[in-house]
Amino acid sequence: MIDWPIDPARTALINVDLQNVFVEGFEISATDGPDVVQRLNKLSRVCREHGMMVIHTINELRDDGSNRGIAAEVVTAYLQSTGANRRGGITAGTDGAKLHDSLEVEPSDVLLTKPRFGAFTGTDLDLILRSNGIDSVIIGGIATNVCCDTTAREANQRDYKVFFLSDGTGNHGMQGLSAEEIKAATLAAVRLAFGQVLTVGKTIEKIRDGGAEIIAAE
Repeated sequence: MIDWPIDPARTALINVDLQNVFVEGFEISATDGPDVVQRLNKLSRVCREHGMMVIHTINELRDDGSNRGIAAEVVTAYLQSTGANRRGGITAGTDGAKLHDSLEVEPSDVLLTKPRFGAFTGTDLDLILRSNGIDSVIIGGIATNVCCDTTAREANQRDYKVFFLSDGTGNHGMQGLSAEEIKAATLAAVRLAFGQVLTVGKTIEKIRDGGAEIIAAE
């Protein structure tokens, strides 16, 4: 399995969709959403201390429905079949679409609204990263198997090094599979073909090691 170092000067943290609907209180919320937010808050602080870009994505659709698309039709049909209620879901302006109150957002952070699962589709994320000399991304957030996984695959296909957080991502169970089973399958796929899987703690260690190497070189 791949084991890359982390160069803080060339790496950004992407906190994926830490919104109310995905964090807690909704049928589709992650089983450990609040804990995931706190782990990512800790990692975000370390990233900022090392001058790294911190990006928070917001999965949001226009309230007039003009950019809903096929994915939204599929999700809506699935939720209706299971009797789940998103109470506004990710429609702009609804409570569910808002970032969770426990998420720490600083003025230096980048807020990126995205209309699809992947953070690169329909956004200027690639332009933001390349304009800042970034070739590596750390991906955490919710859901492990949907928006985090899709963003990791998109990044990999654009030749970014992907660091995917095993305990900094969360999801819920579905279709007879537990949250743990779904996460394990997703992490296995990422390890195979899309990047390096590691814990928040190991990521912090790599960031600090990379920062120390830069200081020593100066």
